[in-house]
Amino acid sequence: MNPAFSVIFLTTLLGTGQGLFLALFVIEARVAAGLLEAPSAAFYPLGAAIVVLLLAAGLLASFFHLGHPERAWRAAAMWRTSWLSREVIVLPAFMAAAAAWGWAHWQGWPGTLLIGVAGAALCLLLFLCTAMIYACIKFLQEWATPLTLVNFVLLGCASGVTLAAALAALRGEPNVQELAAWAFAFTLSGLAARSASLWRNARLKPRSNLQTAIGIKHPRIVQKAQGFMGGSFNTREFFHGRAPGTLRSVKWLFIAGAFLLPLALLAGATAAGSPALLAAAFAVQYAGLVAERWFFFAQANHPQNLYYQAVS
Repeated sequence: MNPAFSVIFLTTLLGTGQGLFLALFVIEARVAAGLLEAPSAAFYPLGAAIVVLLLAAGLLASFFHLGHPERAWRAAAMWRTSWLSREVIVLPAFMAAAAAWGWAHWQGWPGTLLIGVAGAALCLLLFLCTAMIYACIKFLQEWATPLTLVNFVLLGCASGVTLAAALAALRGEPNVQELAAWAFAFTLSGLAARSASLWRNARLKPRSNLQTAIGIKHPRIVQKAQGFMGGSFNTREFFHGRAPGTLRSVKWLFIAGAFLLPLALLAGATAAGSPALLAAAFAVQYAGLVAERWFFFAQANHPQNLYYQAVS
């Protein structure tokens, strides 16, 4: 597939915002249970504001992928059968819940934990909707696996919890060591799950061939031309046009950027308690996740490429 940067930023920004919200909510729940020291009164509202900004930025990025942005509201009409429509409905609901949770903390209202429970449920539902947009496409074997959902959740939580640790460290809040340890665990788990998907995808065997792609059963088919002088929607939208070496380079780039370097920085930050290392860990990890998401889209091999990308 041809990766669209609007969708890359949509999915990575949403994932970071969701991970940050879950980190904040878990801190609140553990503080209520007497397991952690309470942060300052402004920590939760500030974190919630960042969550809403990340979600809004992701939503804005998605509009650049639409041919007619003014018709975007119609995307919610097919919620009975479309995971995209469900995402369109759940996303603003989650944004409203995160904003309400932060505002309730800012005002000192009771019942913030209940609002947080609703927000966490919507957050997890949004992870499901976003991942299933891709995992439900059976003919794209690289996506059609439960590992797609697992990776969306783990990578979103890794970046979001790393951001929470950096924010807490920069503000001098308590529980920085716990947040850094959680971020390390999510990043390590994300590395294991993403490695599993890479191992799986490298061993996939195509279910189609040139005969099934065009519906002709003759054993020997030779393509002479695509039937037109230049490119088409099919050649632009369903194939990235990069050499195999580029994909290999991006793969090792995101493995280092999204996992290995952040793990080293998080380990150093946990030992030294350095806000700068935590901020660097988040910046490096997010850049690595952008590369990871580009590779996620580019690796998916649409069956139509059997015809349109084989030109003699």
